[in-house]
Amino acid sequence: MSSGNEQIEPFSVRRAALAATVGNMLEFYDFITYSFFAIQIGHAFFPSGSEYGSLMLSLATFGAGFLTRPIGGIVLGIYSDRIGRRPAMLLSFALMGAAILTITFTPSYNTIGLAAPIIVIAARLVQGFALGGEVGPTTAYLIEIASPERRALVVAWQPASQEIAATAGALVGVILSKTMAPEMLDLYGWRVAFLIGAVCLPFGVWMRRTLPETIPQAEAGVTAKESTGHLSLARRHIGLIVLALMVLASGTISTYVTQYMTTYAQNTLHVSSTLAFAVSLVSNGIQFVGALVGGWLADRLGRKPVMIWPQLVTLLLTYPVFLWIVHAPGTSSLLVGFGLLSVIGSLPFTAFYATFTEALPQSIRGGVFATVYAVAIASFGGTAQLVVTWLLHVTGDPLAPSWYLLLAGVVGLVAMSLMPETAPARTGKA
Repeated sequence: MSSGNEQIEPFSVRRAALAATVGNMLEFYDFITYSFFAIQIGHAFFPSGSEYGSLMLSLATFGAGFLTRPIGGIVLGIYSDRIGRRPAMLLSFALMGAAILTITFTPSYNTIGLAAPIIVIAARLVQGFALGGEVGPTTAYLIEIASPERRALVVAWQPASQEIAATAGALVGVILSKTMAPEMLDLYGWRVAFLIGAVCLPFGVWMRRTLPETIPQAEAGVTAKESTGHLSLARRHIGLIVLALMVLASGTISTYVTQYMTTYAQNTLHVSSTLAFAVSLVSNGIQFVGALVGGWLADRLGRKPVMIWPQLVTLLLTYPVFLWIVHAPGTSSLLVGFGLLSVIGSLPFTAFYATFTEALPQSIRGGVFATVYAVAIASFGGTAQLVVTWLLHVTGDPLAPSWYLLLAGVVGLVAMSLMPETAPARTGKA
């Protein structure tokens, strides 16, 4: 199985990894920023008789972006296996750019009526398709340009770039909430946040156009002719795929509940919007460090220890941390509590990314990873914030998010314990 990295000089490996993950970062910034401004976007496009109704409509539109992610994962993932990683990554980036510009400049419901939410929902569907086809090709690309002894660290830039995006979105939220009155944040502040991502789009396109390809054209041509064999090959890895789906479901719930903390802190704990955005800023910034440390450790200790032990510690800490936050909401509990959960909880998933991509043959790697990832995201990411909002509403218990996190964490731990060890240092394979 060709890794593709023998075609790239060491300096170019670093440059190619940067170009791939910068594009990934910009795409996730655009996508995640929506969740940070769910309240303000609800006011702009989904006016309702109650604050709860407006927020639920806004979050449902956020969830709509997940419906098309499996389609994007299948279409663009297989496209990357057949034609190449670079064309697939360029196409997904271009689609994301068109969608974010549409959302940024769509007039409010008060200006154009029902057309406003329809346009925004359509743009979110395009965003979902684009992002569904982003993660598989990018992760496959990173594993293929990396040397065997550094694969987990290089692949770590996939989740790390997502955390950079989330941190950037939270930082923009902190600045805007600090400098704008609430009515100005509702009126146009959230549009400024989206526009910042849109301005960066040409830079991302330019960087991705410079990427070296890891699938030679001759191999790509053969792959296209063997499409009927792809499904058969994927079926041989069905056990691995099911375990990966469980891990990704767990990680997805954790990620999107964490992203929801900005809304949770404001609506449930009734802290200032500045502190609420600061919580996301700190937790996502710490997860960036955790993702890279997790990759570094996975290359040295093996994949499974880095998956299992931090996941177990996270499970043990989740409920006590939420108890502290709920009973003493404030700067210390929110920043330290969520920060602790974030840094420990981010360690296992870098090791998982490396394990899953290493275990898949190159000829189906992009398509299978993208599809499994997108299905998990669509099923659990798109509903996570709705479920938490609903649980909080029907129970009135501010600890409700911890219940969902604990359930997801147990599922992830079981699946991680059953995953194979794929680290070259442990298996003796390059």
